[in-house]
Amino acid sequence: MSPPQTVLVTGAGTGMGALSSVSLARAGHRVFASMRDPLGRNAEKAQALLAQAEDAAGELSVVELDVLSEDSAGAAVEQVVRETGGLDVVVHNAAHLLVGVTEAFSPEEVLRAFDVNAVGALRVNRAALPVMRRQESGLLLWIGSGTTRAIPPFLAPYSAAKAAFDAFAESTAWDVTAYGIETTILMPGVFTHGTAHFANAAFPADTARTAAYDKVAPFLASMGEDTERMMVGGVSADPQIVADEVVRVVDLPVGHRPRRTVADGSDFGAEIINGAAEELRLRLARRMGVTGLLDRL
Repeated sequence: MSPPQTVLVTGAGTGMGALSSVSLARAGHRVFASMRDPLGRNAEKAQALLAQAEDAAGELSVVELDVLSEDSAGAAVEQVVRETGGLDVVVHNAAHLLVGVTEAFSPEEVLRAFDVNAVGALRVNRAALPVMRRQESGLLLWIGSGTTRAIPPFLAPYSAAKAAFDAFAESTAWDVTAYGIETTILMPGVFTHGTAHFANAAFPADTARTAAYDKVAPFLASMGEDTERMMVGGVSADPQIVADEVVRVVDLPVGHRPRRTVADGSDFGAEIINGAAEELRLRLARRMGVTGLLDRL
């Protein structure tokens, strides 16, 4: 088990981010749970997090961070470093679900999906990685998605953006391993309850285009029920299993953290592809002669 770590969690206002923040604090870590406007419209969420961590073995603070703003990301990391002297772990969790027929989304809606779900992590990294490189240590823990392995119906902007997020994670890993910075990509399965993912989902503004897809309308309407069929034993998966896996990975000794891991109560099946993808990554490095950029062989 690693000693207590200083951890920054993005998108900590609800769901997996909130659960992970509280669980990390209870495990003894110094956690900075970030969200937009914690003193204003998200004040209730911020206070709820603080209350849940009151008796934690570690410590939890709420910090303002909007992943759409590089200045906001920089200010959040600066606050963390000012209060603790460093930064050990960034949990890239901020995300927003979009549901609908692909054609009905405007290019602007899709670009915003990429901005939130992929480019936001780059903004945070541009603030955090200079700190980690100076330390020559750190962990980037990316909360990805099984939908980057098997793409479900009606999630095109989200799945595409999370695939880009996954590519950022893998690409960044090549850059930072030489500086002692580890990478783990955690791939949750489907969670229909216990998060705000589906409740806060965005839908395409072009309702006329959606209406034109009358032949698939019944499937779009029953998407929630159809997703529920994936739940193992007919019981909705508890997103706490994602938080538990976040804690497990953070607590592992340096050099023993996995490149990918899965927290899945829906049998989504990302593991089927993950093993082959890892073999391909190692094969590529060997053929190019860049095994020195690998975290492990």
